[in-house]
Amino acid sequence: MADLTIEPIATARERKEFVDLAYRINAGDPNWVPPLRMEAMELVTPGKNPFFEHADVQFFLARSGGRTVGRISAHIDRLAVAMDPVQGMGPGTGNWGLLEAEDETIARALIARAEEWLRAKGMTRVLAPLSMSIWEEPGQLTLGFDHPPTVMMGHQPERYNTYIKALGYTPAKALRTYELDISKQFPPLIQRIVQSGEKNPKIRIRGINKADFNAEAALILGILNDAWSDNWGFVPFTDTEIAYASKKLKPIVREDLIMIAEYESEPVAFMMTLPDLNEVIKPMNGKLFPFNFIKLLRWLNKPRVRTMRVPLMGVRKKLQSSRLASQLAFMMIEYIRRNSVANYGASRGEIGWILDDNQGMIAIADAIDSHVNKEYVIYERAL
Repeated sequence: MADLTIEPIATARERKEFVDLAYRINAGDPNWVPPLRMEAMELVTPGKNPFFEHADVQFFLARSGGRTVGRISAHIDRLAVAMDPVQGMGPGTGNWGLLEAEDETIARALIARAEEWLRAKGMTRVLAPLSMSIWEEPGQLTLGFDHPPTVMMGHQPERYNTYIKALGYTPAKALRTYELDISKQFPPLIQRIVQSGEKNPKIRIRGINKADFNAEAALILGILNDAWSDNWGFVPFTDTEIAYASKKLKPIVREDLIMIAEYESEPVAFMMTLPDLNEVIKPMNGKLFPFNFIKLLRWLNKPRVRTMRVPLMGVRKKLQSSRLASQLAFMMIEYIRRNSVANYGASRGEIGWILDDNQGMIAIADAIDSHVNKEYVIYERAL
């Protein structure tokens, strides 16, 4: 492709062009869920997404024959660079993501341009794809192309995985989601563990108070920052990001789907569950107007869904690997399961993502008869 050019975006029109391209390239994929365009634009706009407060970001567009044929982001998360290299990030590590390309030649050129930008910034290693932070849509889909992703999960063409591996990228970490039938009770052993916890006066499992949601969100993310602080890929949430996440999640959270576990009156664990918003927005093709916003408002007022997703859970480090931690997890899962079925008509649950070497969470997933339904791989390569 002799006339292929790759240039950094410089105008608002080009930012819109960057966002719009994903809708055209993925239009023929029945399992791609078009995000709401306002959300997609916010993700890549400085001043809207707080990720830009601690990251250097450059977006690129590929053009050929007067057409836009590809896109990519290159970014350096300064918080990630400051982490211990043992945890996967660390000094010299940059990222690229948001890849869309019409063919392999274009994808190769885009990735090479992102690597060139990272190298010029002093990076010596790349972890990718990350679109854009580890908390948004990390990894390339490698398993589960045959069904749509749930809320806040990504979906990329299988050919991208081929392109990435052909460039010499090797897997750094696999992230997996687990699905299960929540319309039936958990195995007898799990029921006994839950019943035992219910008899313990030191344990209290409660839903959140949405009237005080900002404080509840700060509490939850405080537990998360402690619980996940030793995990591979961990980057702490900033105060601005906590406030931003609270604002974005508030419309879809439900008091009976997010549980906080207290032990001796201290909040020590949480489990966040979200009704699968993707089920209602998938037919909208990213557009709220003129009438889709009415459908969305009606759904938000009384969600009825097939799937519930558990995107986040955590137990404070001082309790991890203890029997109490597992008991609290099973109690929260069971209470959420009951509420999901009774109050929202759900029949399917999805847990994750879960790191491929997180033995504690994998054991919990196995104990409730769930199985892997999607896998995302974060690749690495020396620059």
